[in-house]
Amino acid sequence: MNDAANHEPANDPQDLARLLVARELAGDAEGMAALYEPEAILDVGDGQLARGRDAIHRFYAKLVATGRKFELGDQRPAIVNADLALTSTRLGDGTVTAEIAHRQADGTWLWVIDQPSILP
Repeated sequence: MNDAANHEPANDPQDLARLLVARELAGDAEGMAALYEPEAILDVGDGQLARGRDAIHRFYAKLVATGRKFELGDQRPAIVNADLALTSTRLGDGTVTAEIAHRQADGTWLWVIDQPSILP
């Protein structure tokens, strides 16, 4: 499933981080969750995983409500192998994100696994 019609799709795996940050800054938790496949997994910290788009949406809704603001950071070039891509970003505080994206049937990309904070 792709982003809702009113959301720009990720035509390249490199688009996902930019779209996530832009949607977070806009307070769009639904749009953030739309960047994930329906059965995706998001590491939410403390050994907890948000499983599925609904759980990811709930997590991001709570995060957006805190007023926390994301930054884009230094995005590394995606490593693409067929329909899978590894994306990662080094954030200003030194943490690194790591995500696996999957190319959809229409050529757009969605994340299937997201670990947003790996300590340096």
